Amino acid sequence: MEKVNKILLVMIAMAAIMLLAVGIDKGMQAYETWKWESERLVRYEQACADVADMQVTISQLSQDQEAIAAFIEENKAYFGTEEADEDWGILQEDSYGELQEESGDAIAMENELPTDADITGNELPADADVTGNELPADADVTGNELPVDIDVTGNGLPVDTDVTGNELRENTDVTGNELFANADVTGNEGAGIGGVSQNSVDGYTDISGNWIGEMGQISGNTLVERQKIRGSYMETQMQNKKDQEAIASSQADFSGISIACLGDSITEAANLSDKENYQQYSYPTRLKELLHAESVTNLGIGGSSIGRYWANAFVDRYKEIPADTDLILVMGGTNDGFCMSGKDIGTMEERKAGTFIGDLDELMRGLKEDYPQAEIVFVTPLPNVLHDMLKKEKDYLLPQSALVDVIIQLATEYDIPVIDLYNSNILDTHDAAVIYNYMPDGVHCNPDGYFVLAEHIAAELIKMYDGEVPKGQE
Repeated sequence: MEKVNKILLVMIAMAAIMLLAVGIDKGMQAYETWKWESERLVRYEQACADVADMQVTISQLSQDQEAIAAFIEENKAYFGTEEADEDWGILQEDSYGELQEESGDAIAMENELPTDADITGNELPADADVTGNELPADADVTGNELPVDIDVTGNGLPVDTDVTGNELRENTDVTGNELFANADVTGNEGAGIGGVSQNSVDGYTDISGNWIGEMGQISGNTLVERQKIRGSYMETQMQNKKDQEAIASSQADFSGISIACLGDSITEAANLSDKENYQQYSYPTRLKELLHAESVTNLGIGGSSIGRYWANAFVDRYKEIPADTDLILVMGGTNDGFCMSGKDIGTMEERKAGTFIGDLDELMRGLKEDYPQAEIVFVTPLPNVLHDMLKKEKDYLLPQSALVDVIIQLATEYDIPVIDLYNSNILDTHDAAVIYNYMPDGVHCNPDGYFVLAEHIAAELIKMYDGEVPKGQE
């Protein structure tokens, strides 16, 4: 009996030790979680204060075009082109790499170069598609050579362009191009089956001698690639013209559609709160007018984030969306980015609550489950200079692209369409002209900027449904 009692005592002691070990482990986990959340709260509060200070500085400078341009030039070395680290569970293939000479099919359709642009001696690769490009008056592209199979059909060359002495290679198709009056094409040679038929001549042009190598990539699929093609202000102006045309020609009927816009201060237009009835300037209100929608509910709250870093997180308040909503737009991530570390973003594998990936996953899943009859569209945040200015002081901060990649990847999993503002290169405050004309504090729009934003989202929705409106409630 005594032996049995000893065995029982040993077993009880071992159980107690195991329970104690489990308790210590759980206690340590709880402590680490508390510590992480506490540190993150401090970081976010500090980031909010720093961002507010920078907004004041930029707002003051933005009143002087030369001053804001000097500020951007002075700080452009801090404008990040980092790739997202794979340790964060994000895949981003060469999104921020330098463009190589031989890196894919060239796509530069409908690009416009400003007056007096000098692109003498540029090399574009074989199979480059530059259909529909327009060069302005006095553009000098002397010395360029077009290789086999280059299609430049439909390009417009402006007045005074000199194309003297160009040589067309085999199978080069330049059918249908228009040259302005007095264009000089003296001495050009068409080799092989070079096609220059049906072209009309109407101007002065100089496209002599550029050589195009094989498989060059000049497409604008990412923000950095687009920035290499043109500045954001020019991109915004060009895109806005296309957006207005798409809206004007639209046959889509949104008149029976109710829309809800979940977002932060950019959705609320909180920066204009000193104006009477300030939400009349917000993009949701403008969107209702542009689409002639039945109704729009603005659920933007300043300072809110997608994840649970601060009050009014999207994931905690998406159920405020009216049950009978037909189209739900979710635009956020700007505030998340101001305090986002590698630990805060989480991983695709774990998707832990309280991380950006975990909370975004919960938000998307919840929207799909709780609003099965509604169309859901996510909108990536606009790139902003404040993020990079903050990042130069806080080395733990992730690039905005990391959040954008997560939004796009998770949206793909849930079959949710995305309007990718970040990579569009519009309303990007790394361009001083965008700050001066549209976004005076570096993050938020003025009334004109919100109208441009609304027109772009409206045009994207029109194109997204290709003439079909979102399904209504059944």
